Amino acid sequence: MLQHLLLHPPVWCPHLQAGMRGLRGLYVGLLNTFFYTAFALYFPPHVEQLPTITSQTSGHLIALPYDESFLFKCEAKGNPRPTYRWTKDGMDFDPHKDPRLKTKESSGSFVIPNGKDIVKYQGKYRCYASNKLGTAISEEKEFIVPMVPKFPKEKIEPVVVAEGDSVVLECIPPKGIPPLQLYWMTKDLRHIEQNERVSMALNGNLYFSNTLVTDSHDDYCCFASFARIRTIVQKPSMALRVRTINSSQAGDGIISVQERKPRFLVPSNHMTTYLKKGEELELECIAEGLPTPTIEWEKMKDSLPKRANVMKYGKLLTIPDVTEQDEGKYMCKAKNSLGEAVHHFHVVLEEPPSWREEPVKIQLAEIGSDIHIKCSATGKPQPTITWKRNGRLLDDFPSTNLKVLDDSIIIHRAELRDTAVYQCEASNKHGTLLANANVLVMNHPPLILTQNYLEYATMLGKSVIMDCKVFSSPTAALHWRREDPEGSVDGERFSLLKNGSLQIHRVEMEDMGQYKCLANNSEGTASITTELFIKDSTRIVEPPQDIKVRRGSMTELECLVECDPTLRRELEILWLKDGIDILSNYTEDSGYNIDVGILHIFNVSHSDEGNYTCIARTSLDQNTASAYVTVLDVPDPPIQLVLSDLKDRSVMLHWLASNDHNSPITEFIIQYEENYWEPGKWKELLRVASSQYSAPLMLHGHINYQFRVIAVNAMGRSRPSMSSERYKTPPCAPDRNPENIKIEGLLPHQMDISWEPLLPVEHNGPGLEYKLSYRLLGVEDSWKEQMVKRHSFVVSDTPTFVPYEIKIQAHNEHGWAPEPRLVTGYSGEDLPLAAPENVSVEVLNSTLLRVSWSPVPKAALRGHLGGYMVHWWQTQSLLTTKRIPSERQTLSIHGNRSHTMVPGLKPFSQYSLTVNVFNRKGDGPSSSHISFTTPQGVPEQPPILRATNFQKNSITLVWAPPHEANGFLTGYLLQYQTINETLGKLNSVNISTPETTQWVLLDLGEDNWYKFYLSACTEVGCGSAVSEEGGTVSEAWQTFSFSSPNTVTPSVNATFPILAMLNISTFISDTFVRISWRTKGEHSDSELYVVVMNDRDGICQVSDAVNTSKGFHLIEGLSPGTMYTVRLLASRRVDASSIFEEVFETKKVSSKQALPSQEWFVGMMCAMAILTLIVLIGCFVLRNIGGKYAVKEKEESPSDPESRAMSEETPCEYSDSDEKPLKISQQLFVGDFKEDDSSEDSSVISEDKDCEFNEDGSFIGEYSDYTRRVSKEVNGHRSVTA
Repeated sequence: MLQHLLLHPPVWCPHLQAGMRGLRGLYVGLLNTFFYTAFALYFPPHVEQLPTITSQTSGHLIALPYDESFLFKCEAKGNPRPTYRWTKDGMDFDPHKDPRLKTKESSGSFVIPNGKDIVKYQGKYRCYASNKLGTAISEEKEFIVPMVPKFPKEKIEPVVVAEGDSVVLECIPPKGIPPLQLYWMTKDLRHIEQNERVSMALNGNLYFSNTLVTDSHDDYCCFASFARIRTIVQKPSMALRVRTINSSQAGDGIISVQERKPRFLVPSNHMTTYLKKGEELELECIAEGLPTPTIEWEKMKDSLPKRANVMKYGKLLTIPDVTEQDEGKYMCKAKNSLGEAVHHFHVVLEEPPSWREEPVKIQLAEIGSDIHIKCSATGKPQPTITWKRNGRLLDDFPSTNLKVLDDSIIIHRAELRDTAVYQCEASNKHGTLLANANVLVMNHPPLILTQNYLEYATMLGKSVIMDCKVFSSPTAALHWRREDPEGSVDGERFSLLKNGSLQIHRVEMEDMGQYKCLANNSEGTASITTELFIKDSTRIVEPPQDIKVRRGSMTELECLVECDPTLRRELEILWLKDGIDILSNYTEDSGYNIDVGILHIFNVSHSDEGNYTCIARTSLDQNTASAYVTVLDVPDPPIQLVLSDLKDRSVMLHWLASNDHNSPITEFIIQYEENYWEPGKWKELLRVASSQYSAPLMLHGHINYQFRVIAVNAMGRSRPSMSSERYKTPPCAPDRNPENIKIEGLLPHQMDISWEPLLPVEHNGPGLEYKLSYRLLGVEDSWKEQMVKRHSFVVSDTPTFVPYEIKIQAHNEHGWAPEPRLVTGYSGEDLPLAAPENVSVEVLNSTLLRVSWSPVPKAALRGHLGGYMVHWWQTQSLLTTKRIPSERQTLSIHGNRSHTMVPGLKPFSQYSLTVNVFNRKGDGPSSSHISFTTPQGVPEQPPILRATNFQKNSITLVWAPPHEANGFLTGYLLQYQTINETLGKLNSVNISTPETTQWVLLDLGEDNWYKFYLSACTEVGCGSAVSEEGGTVSEAWQTFSFSSPNTVTPSVNATFPILAMLNISTFISDTFVRISWRTKGEHSDSELYVVVMNDRDGICQVSDAVNTSKGFHLIEGLSPGTMYTVRLLASRRVDASSIFEEVFETKKVSSKQALPSQEWFVGMMCAMAILTLIVLIGCFVLRNIGGKYAVKEKEESPSDPESRAMSEETPCEYSDSDEKPLKISQQLFVGDFKEDDSSEDSSVISEDKDCEFNEDGSFIGEYSDYTRRVSKEVNGHRSVTA
């Protein structure tokens, strides 16, 4: 029995890759096999097969002159490989024997090159492909070699007709390759005009329904154009002569042009039209007659189809693409005033052959079975069927088991010899159909074509098909079963397909495992094993979201996907825009970038708006999610600006809104431009709501306007619209008068009047000017008038500061503006004449004063009252007898006031005060001086407070007096308290000596931290306090502390090496300080650091290491008149304890000391050099005369050159306020010394007021009055007074 195995497409994952362990090449095309697609019958490679034509020439070949060659194609397949032969016009034709033809080995195709003798190849060709099993044949194809079409050379006699007669000029075109196009022209290539009377028929003849004398020409030419061969040919010209008939009397007869009823020229008789389905029907009727007939068309017993077209002045009826409904009878009717003529057409529709049932291309039959080959065709006329076997008529093969029944062949009990290619040809007059049917008779055991051990994968809940394609004859029985785990495949979810495949619907996790397919027939048995895996589905966990984005910006769409881990490597994320793949259909310049599931869109444009779809797919499934990107932009400009309702001073503007680009329009801005005053400059005229598309515009006169509109939305403004047409308003009088009139008096006897002029567009006409009218208020009744063109005017010779009434009216050539309003102003002002009287003062406290006065009379003001000014200045401080240069201070009181408060006075001072009035012109005279004094106040805060010399139970405090005592200083209030974890009791110490600048606090607690508060006091009270913190140390830290029995005791810290520093002194100038010392000890060659701090801003500077053997250190770059603190430290750490600490103020540079010129500076330098030389000489003489101070200890100790120099210079120190030492020279000892040693070295302070000397003769005194000395001793246990 004949069996058919149908091929179904594979449904396993063709792209599953390395993510699935153990999966091997899941798309299996049939390993080492090939297959036929006709009814999908597979053949193993070792099975013999009949030849099959796979490629052949399509349609007939026409040898066009411009083609280089012509290919006759014939390719076939089979096993064994087919061989080829050709026939031409039914005779054998071997292309390989013709050297001009191009052939190819193992191919049936050949090429005919174009050439001169190509005509000999014209004919009908057929290809035969054969192997030992049979022969397949191709369709018969004709090779046509067209000849060049030509009209015959002939002499055509002129055609002579009488006027009014009909005539036909014949074309009779030559035969050629269609399409053919015909037309009539004269020799000079002018087309013959065609109309109802003259027309060219489909056959090319030119028909005249009746003739006119004007039809006479000697050059009627018919042209035939053959587009395929690019040829145009011309028939010899013909002459047409129309004889004129003149009306004349001949006896009783009248000879004239005779009218007649219509008669058909085309067609000549009744006819039946045959055409194929799908072709175009053309029916033509051309009639002669006089008058010229008209043509009408109709279909008998029906109406003309809607597709019907009537052309060529009604003479041609066409119906394209005809169908069965277009068959039937048609009638054309020609008629004129004398009658009518009728012609009928019978249209018959025919068809070429077409298959009703085409033979099966390949049949595989077992031996002994019956074979049916059916070949059923339809057509009109009905096609005839011709059967062939291996290309020869069936009659050439006598057979007892083969019968032909109408359109079928039946082979009973087929044998191996019945294997062949059977051909069926269906023919009628319109064409031929050919079909090859391969019949293979054989027996074969089952051969499973699907690869063994295939692995399939699918998603939970989906369907899967596992293939088991079998080749066998007779047909094998197929069976599927579960292997691992064992089980059946019965149930509604399991289906066995016709091709042997097993389909599982709605897959469950229990379906995962191994399956076996078994096939068996009478010839044998075969089986394969497959395995099914179930995977997690691909999910989009974060789909893209709809967004709105501004044009020109950047945005991104995110698509976060999760899939089965084994499919992760093959996971692919695609992006589509409006259904089009972005990656493959957009260029790099399109602005898209895809990065790990994120689509970036750069420089967003309007074209980027649309629906974006993310597709996440693997070889097993896919998931999608979409989002819409809306692009926002400014609107497009409004369009179609139209002006209407044109009036003298108004117009109506209309417009239409354009695309708002997804952001609603909020308003429209209407702008105007005029081409006279500011041409090209657009100004805003009006704003209207978005719902308005028209607006009335109020206009000025005498302006040539044009308008434009701008649309506004949240994104911004659109580009301006196209400008409207211009509209010029007629001139008229001004609408308004000037505003903002300003009246001033720059001089006492004049009045300056100015105003804001009208804008140019407000002139409303030419010749704008202003009429200025003014008069004295309440004095004059008549107006003084001036016509001015500018916007200012000066009225001269006016009284000083008197009121005027003023008005200004605009005027142009077309009239006056409305009546102006009155404005009042004053003429020019002058300085006040009087000073305030009854000035009195009341001292409220040490810094505040109340001043009062009597107002100046209005008559003496001579202008607008500005206010009063209070002037005061300090004449003397009551603390000294010196007079203070006056630094005048001023307080302005605006308005009509008679008293004020004067703050900011200095306490305990004498002042003078005056008051004056002022107006816009200036100040009046001052009142008489009034003197007053301020009482004492509290002092300022002391500028500095330092805590130093931290001992076990004592701390030394050093400070500087306040800069401003604000009275007689009576002393200081010192308060302190512990600030450990909690605040301790606040203790107070009253220091009653104002000269005291340091204090030693005794009996303090060991290892406590204190906060100190110091206030300066006068009789009035104490001022604000300055604070400082410091702490006592424990006994463990106090390794050494030396105290001299002297009243002035320096601070010494034991962390320094065994070193004594003697005679530390400071020498202060305006921009530098010199610190000198002597050393004593076993480590005289040690290092120290000098720290200087600006007390004003707190900035510290630390020097590099200074070798103590140097004996001095110079600090430069200081600011004159500035407080500094200098410290000597044993280490570079600023928070370390001080070896020495000093507060000083650099010298101030007075104005008297400043050199007025370069010459004075040079002279001063010379004088100083001479003076220095004299002093040195004097010192040398005094030393030789006076001798030395003999001190035993000094003789025994090593001499320090620096200290010696200082000692020698001490008697010669200047006694004025120039550079001088401010410190008491001191001995500072560091190290372990005995008590008796310290007593021996202790200093003895002399009671001498001017200077004091120690035993080695060094200067330890200082002199300075209280107000100038600010540098104080910082180390000691007791108070020290200057």
